[in-house]
Amino acid sequence: MRFVHGLILAVACAAAPAYAEDEVAAFYRGKQLRLVVGTGAGGGYDLFARAVARHIGTHIPGNPSVIVQNQAGAGGLLMANQLYSLGPKDGTVIAAAVNGLPTAPLLEPAGARFDAARLNWIGSTNRETYVAFAWHAAPVQSVADLMQRQLIVGATAAGTTLVDFPLVTNKILGTKFKVVRGYDATPQINLAIERGEVEGIGGIGWQSIKTQVPQWIAARKITVIAQYGFKRDAELADAPTMLELGRTDADRAALTMMFARTEYGRPYFAPPEVPPARIEALRRAFDATMHDADFMADAAQLQLELSPMRGEEVQALVGKLAQTPPEIVARVRAALEGP
Repeated sequence: MRFVHGLILAVACAAAPAYAEDEVAAFYRGKQLRLVVGTGAGGGYDLFARAVARHIGTHIPGNPSVIVQNQAGAGGLLMANQLYSLGPKDGTVIAAAVNGLPTAPLLEPAGARFDAARLNWIGSTNRETYVAFAWHAAPVQSVADLMQRQLIVGATAAGTTLVDFPLVTNKILGTKFKVVRGYDATPQINLAIERGEVEGIGGIGWQSIKTQVPQWIAARKITVIAQYGFKRDAELADAPTMLELGRTDADRAALTMMFARTEYGRPYFAPPEVPPARIEALRRAFDATMHDADFMADAAQLQLELSPMRGEEVQALVGKLAQTPPEIVARVRAALEGP
């Protein structure tokens, strides 16, 4: 009798994953999945999200169609607040988040009406090197210059690296970025740089520069002043990291909290309360997309160097950030309240 019970249990356990997959496939079959991008059209997040959207549907059971929608505003907070509270929470929408989103509830509690640790993180396309750069005609061409003279940099909204990174280094390291906000997306900032309205960008993905304005690099129109990762990118070995410039343990702790977002450079999430089987399916579909030959060809054309993170890894890192000591959070928050 014990043998029979064991056999029944084994058969039931084997059948459970197959049943869950069938249920997921039945749910998604004939449906449309929305991929909402928390920035304007044409920027790096948008370009990469559209590449994901072209391929992820073939890896989701039931093969739903996928459309991209842009919902810019408040550094992605409008999108996140809406999805967190209203959903839909059935797995028919995922979002491409600005990478400042996981720490927004700590740093912008008045605007971020969500718990980042309760979002279902699906994965990230790449860890990414972020840089500060100056136009070749700007008076600032090095970190040493930046400590002495002002560099006018274009930006979108709080919560993005365009705003947050230069404000934090101004306060903690003494850099002299002047942040001009209000641009819709990086293509508009790029035009402003060429017109002489601003002199560079204070915090942007190196891959975005290579994707959007590779001609600037080829013609040496820009100078990378510094980078923001935990270690130097080999391609930019002569540019110091801002973390290297921290003078005390407290400085480095605050900078680490801010720059952790470079580890999950372009994260994707689904709202809370989505059935676990559908989250599992979306995560595995994302993983499969990252190794899809056609997607990889798209990524290569966009000059996106893939270094994906699984959803479980992003979930764990976001959970750890949510437990940052209050005194460190307070220091970074004060820095972000700068001009």
